[in-house]
Amino acid sequence: MEGRPLLNRGLDGLGTTIFAEMSALALATGAINLGQGFPDTDGPESVREAAVRALRDGRGNQYPPGPGVPELRAAVADHQRRFYGLDFDPDTEVLVTAGATEAIAAAMLALLEPGDEVIAFEPFYDSYAACIAMAGAKRVPLTLHAPGFRPDLDALRAAVTRRTRVLLLNSPHNPTGMVLTPAELAAIAAIAVEHDLLVVTDEVYEHLVFDGAHTPLISLPGMRDRTVSISSAGKTFSFTGWKVGWVTGSQELVAAVRTTKQFLTYVASGPFQYAVAEALALPDTYYTAFRDDLRAKRDLLSAGLTDAGFTTYTPQGTYFITTDISALAPGTDAFTFCRALPAKCGVVAVPNSVFYDHPTAGRTQVRFAFCKKPEVLTDAADRLRKADFSG
Repeated sequence: MEGRPLLNRGLDGLGTTIFAEMSALALATGAINLGQGFPDTDGPESVREAAVRALRDGRGNQYPPGPGVPELRAAVADHQRRFYGLDFDPDTEVLVTAGATEAIAAAMLALLEPGDEVIAFEPFYDSYAACIAMAGAKRVPLTLHAPGFRPDLDALRAAVTRRTRVLLLNSPHNPTGMVLTPAELAAIAAIAVEHDLLVVTDEVYEHLVFDGAHTPLISLPGMRDRTVSISSAGKTFSFTGWKVGWVTGSQELVAAVRTTKQFLTYVASGPFQYAVAEALALPDTYYTAFRDDLRAKRDLLSAGLTDAGFTTYTPQGTYFITTDISALAPGTDAFTFCRALPAKCGVVAVPNSVFYDHPTAGRTQVRFAFCKKPEVLTDAADRLRKADFSG
């Protein structure tokens, strides 16, 4: 074993996720945790009771079917038709996963080989880097810049090489809150078709778009047979611990992802799958009220952060607000700022620099989650406003 590290060298530098580190810091200090993106209230009582009912009825207590329980696969297909007019065969074109995180991992491991390149927007969710590395592929970042965080489509086109295999897209985008426009989506689709690329889309915040609308890339001309579309129940129904996600796509692509997925978790979340099937059938009023509630929380925290001296970039979607600390704490980088924040004022946030391959691009950016009770957000904003960041 001498001369070689124990950890796969492709994962060198990843270590413990920033979410685990900052959440542990919140627990240790008793600080308000606006770092990790999980709500502080559960979702609809009817959905929770559906899970309890499944447990009591013995549905899902043993291994569920590998592709997912039929009820949930049918519900996912109904959801795609209801909201986007997309038709998927629940038996061959829908796959249930252990959250979107497993779906991304399974897609990367299924579709990539060593030497392939993956273009992804940066800042990117940290699991993207890990999954690409585990597949032996190379990530090629396309940097999104403040204040708008719009993708540079000319730069995207120039980044494509003969080794490019996959575009890994996230819209609504975590952590910036950017939502791709119809024109941007059309341009990306044209690039994918021109260069015969596969596309994996992470759409877990699809129902949390506050400005504009979410359009699945798979719905555009030429994309049906080259797109792996991923979403999950956690963010939409506020049950992030249930870990129920899904993949939709062509029969061939879903079969490829399923081949890999079966050797990861095999199956997971049996009783919760039945509950999520019922959740997806909730009326439009649920989805509208949920979105409006999060929009109000976004506006509440955004105003509080601005009052506290942060440069605030209002997100179009997601759970998160990206800020810049340059004016508030000159000369301080985001990592140092976030590690000192709990002791300084009892608030936890996440440094965006960990989501970049080019950390200087996000050196002074800090992300706050607003998926919390209004009184918690108000308390956090008050603490930040009263804090002394001069030294």
